[in-house]
Amino acid sequence: MSTPSISLLYRKVTELQAHTPWGKVLDAGTGLGSMRWLHSIDSSSWTAITGAESMARQITRAPFFQARAQDRLLTDNWMNPSLLEGEQFDTVLADYLLGAIEGFAPYWQDQLFPRLRQLTRGTLYVIGLNPYVPYDADDEAGKLVTEIGRLRDACLLLANERPYREYPLEWVLRQLRLANFTPVEVQQFSIRYGANFVNGQLDMCATRTQRFSDRGLAIAFTEHIAELRQRALNYVAQEGGLRHGFDYVIQATA
Repeated sequence: MSTPSISLLYRKVTELQAHTPWGKVLDAGTGLGSMRWLHSIDSSSWTAITGAESMARQITRAPFFQARAQDRLLTDNWMNPSLLEGEQFDTVLADYLLGAIEGFAPYWQDQLFPRLRQLTRGTLYVIGLNPYVPYDADDEAGKLVTEIGRLRDACLLLANERPYREYPLEWVLRQLRLANFTPVEVQQFSIRYGANFVNGQLDMCATRTQRFSDRGLAIAFTEHIAELRQRALNYVAQEGGLRHGFDYVIQATA
């Protein structure tokens, strides 16, 4: 078992919605996972926003993708004040958007919830990852996860890319209240990272080393990536995964 599957977190959203109609739905930071979820619920319409043309192409090419006449997949940036201007939605989903927005609107995270508040007339669901990279861990599994995360971010920076910036659950709840949302439910889901996480993160690192301007540094990083991969995979094989940190789901009303 790896991280709590995205479907588990979406099932929690569906459970929290209970018998309330979904109505007009906004997926404020769409991806393959949330788009698959959008197709599973009975909305009157959905609008999905991505900041990346490449993600929009992946979604439209996915075998499950279908859009009704009233549905929209838009590529835009939440810093654009005219995006969805004057519209409101019954249900808004922001899954991992707070962390991902760093690549499209850096240092703008404190403005995200006020921006979404203008568009929400019903319920907002926030899915996020409690940050682990800046903090020291006190067990071997946590230390391996943190080491992988720090190496990933270092490789992204050296390849002239911007890492995600995750925010703690307490920070998110505080910002929701400041934006005049009322948090009504909070759920935490412990994470057990598996081999897919290890290989996915370190494959990303290996790809980025090809863009380092210093080839000597790239070689040193490549050797370190291989050594860390072996240590982490050995631990996963012995212990059944790397248990560290948690995802969260927040339900908040407008």
